[in-house]
Amino acid sequence: MEIDRCLCFGVPFAHLADVASETGAATVAGLQEHARFGQKCGLCHPYVRRMLRTGQTVFHEVVTDEDEPEAGAS
Repeated sequence: MEIDRCLCFGVPFAHLADVASETGAATVAGLQEHARFGQKCGLCHPYVRRMLRTGQTVFHEVVTDEDEPEAGAS
């Protein structure tokens, strides 16, 4: 299994990484100000958080909110 994009909008995580680099966006909400993704089912949010944290854009395992919580979430 290879997970490399927002399912609902088809936006590759590699593109989102480029946008984050260009804009300095460091959170899902900040990145959503510059790119359309993650506004329907939200399943890509933990992947995008991991991408922002590590630079990884292709995943071979399921990543959940528990694995990559939002900043400030307990």
